Parts: sequence; structure tokens; C-alpha cells
Amino acid sequence: MPGGINLTRSQLEAVFEHAKRQQPEEACGILAGDPDGSVRRVFLMENAEHSSILYMMDSTEQFEVFDQMEKDGLELVAIFHSHPHSPAFPSARDLELAFYPESLYLIVSLMDDEPQYHAFRLARGQVAEAPLVILDDIKESLDEA
Repeated sequence: MPGGINLTRSQLEAVFEHAKRQQPEEACGILAGDPDGSVRRVFLMENAEHSSILYMMDSTEQFEVFDQMEKDGLELVAIFHSHPHSPAFPSARDLELAFYPESLYLIVSLMDDEPQYHAFRLARGQVAEAPLVILDDIKESLDEA
């Protein structure tokens, strides 16, 4: 169970772009990676509810993602979704529908010009903010001889 989320700037940008493309609906997806919370893959998923106030991942798509994660040796780090018109804080419904207590939840708000985002642990009706570290993308450099 990760204590926080570590993701790169480009991974976070992919989440932002997915959220913007899905407006006015909530966007959703899965962040998969290592047990320490380091994200290795971002899965952009369809909101089966097609709602601006609720998200639900398509069950077939979710099964395929979990199957791919298992094949790739990845763990569930976080579930993400967007709030097109409200703050990056879990709603009562988010808390009620938090079916994966071992997962963290990343919420992205699009209510301002710049996306706002926070990570949370949602378990047993409780909300606790979790650490979120944005890492610079690693660029390989070649030494010229």
C-alpha cells in the first residue's frame, strides 16, 4: 500500500489533458506502478456514467487494465478522477464509492484556469491527504567524444 504518489510532470500533464478533453464530464483512470508509489503507467479510462458529477470506470475496461497491470508486474498506486466544476477534494459520493481502500485517490479540479490537484487516502469513511511528489522527467544525455 503506497504512502504517497510519485509521478513525473509528463504523467501529471497526461492526466490534466485527459480531464480537459472529457469536460464537462468527469474523467477517470488508474495510476499503476511500484509498491513505493512510483507511477510507471497512466491508464486513461472512460467514465461509464458520462456525468459531470460522478465517475464510474467501465467494468470491462477496468478488468483489462488490471489484467495488463498484473502482466506487467505493476500495482495499483492510485485512482484518479476530475472535478470539472468543484475543488480537488473528495465529495461525499467519492467517499461513498471509494471501493479500493489500499489505493490512493488523485483528484484534479478544473474549476480555475490552472488545474488544482491533491492526493487522498479514502477508507472507512475517512479522508486523509496523502503526499504527492511531482518529479522532473528524466532526459538522457549523450556525451560527445
